Amino acid sequence: MGRYVIRRLLQMIPVFIGSTFLIFFMVYALGDPVAALFGDRAPDPATAAQIREDLHLNDPLWQQYLIYMRNIFTGDFGTAFNGEPVLTLMGSAFPVTIRLTIVAIIFEIIIGITLGVLTGMKRGKPVDTGVLLLTLIVISVPTFVTGYVLQYLFGVQLGWTSPSVSPEAPFNELILPGLVLALVSLAYVTRLTRTSIAENTRADYLRTAVAKGLPRHRIIIRHLLRNSLIPVVTFIGTDIGFLMGGAIVTERIFNIHGVGFQLYQGILRNNAPTVVGFVTILVLVFLIANLLVDLLYAVLDPRIRYA
Repeated sequence: MGRYVIRRLLQMIPVFIGSTFLIFFMVYALGDPVAALFGDRAPDPATAAQIREDLHLNDPLWQQYLIYMRNIFTGDFGTAFNGEPVLTLMGSAFPVTIRLTIVAIIFEIIIGITLGVLTGMKRGKPVDTGVLLLTLIVISVPTFVTGYVLQYLFGVQLGWTSPSVSPEAPFNELILPGLVLALVSLAYVTRLTRTSIAENTRADYLRTAVAKGLPRHRIIIRHLLRNSLIPVVTFIGTDIGFLMGGAIVTERIFNIHGVGFQLYQGILRNNAPTVVGFVTILVLVFLIANLLVDLLYAVLDPRIRYA
């Protein structure tokens, strides 16, 4: 197991370097940070030259990348164009989005897997058809439509929750935004779990467990569910990064100042240090989530750790 973990950690290094360099290249090579800094105003040539020198923009791109990587390993992610350190923006944005993502993942796991097991065990029955139709509708409706409808229904008409989230963004205010963020992924988890359960109910090992007279709950939990969860765990693990980086629409609807909000502002204003810094952290989130998925593989199926 130790070798398996070490091998996966070593594989993360070239992926991190390649991903961050590609991001750095797209942001800095395809745009002009100095022009973005001054906006519509024409900068003084001497001032622009000094800024380029301070930001090392006159150096080759690979040297700029090496300087950037050296700085982030010392905790320096640069300074946004408003003069605020990017690390400070991260300190206020990431905790909010992490809480939002936790709420969304809880909805995915509890509701998605429960509905998937229920429909997989009752394949072809009316409940199966109804849930599949419902998930298809959820997948088809854009997130911004679902978000505004639920915000109006529960926040304005029924008054069960606040239409917008306060700056502190406590967990109780993130329940509705977390549901909106999770809906599409929840539908995919339901369908994926249902398909996996339906396939494994016909497997030889399950018929053997039934023939041995094992209790039904033990067959479902220890044998059927454990073997059916591997593709579901893969999806949920990779979805963590997508939820954090793709929460722009949800955060805009509910006025949440998280990662999505900061990325939106950074892209809108061509704020290169903010965009590169935030996306670098999101790359790390993706890599760590995939590592945890691989470790869960080894727990769910011991054969994987020896592969």
